[in-house]
Amino acid sequence: MIQFCSEEIAFSLPNKNKHKAWLKAVATEEHKTIGEISYIFCSDDYLLEINKTYLNHDTLTDIVTFDNSEDSKKLEGDIFISYDRIQENGKKLGTENSELERVMVHGLLHLAGYKDKKKEDKELMTAKEDYYLAQYFKEQ
Repeated sequence: MIQFCSEEIAFSLPNKNKHKAWLKAVATEEHKTIGEISYIFCSDDYLLEINKTYLNHDTLTDIVTFDNSEDSKKLEGDIFISYDRIQENGKKLGTENSELERVMVHGLLHLAGYKDKKKEDKELMTAKEDYYLAQYFKEQ
């Protein structure tokens, strides 16, 4: 089950069913199933507090993913996304139309076991994001 909610902002994800179907297809292609995943869209301030409290990072970020999986084949977790940050990053990068989906699939890929700290890991993560974004936008 995939849930979408918001904290401290007025945001409702458009095309919820399309997003759910796409995220489930990503999981399937990664040889995983979806357990319980919550996407929580929030403000920069809200996510900064989570970053400081749980990760000891005093920096703004676009996403924080908490993996709650107990089974390596089942994706479960909470994915916090700063809507402020993705809007700003989208404008900066010229990706306003896809930044939300990029960050959403980024969180799902973290739950699937992908990392992004090392250069080669980040390159693989970005390639996966690009691949799955192309699938999402191909259907429009």
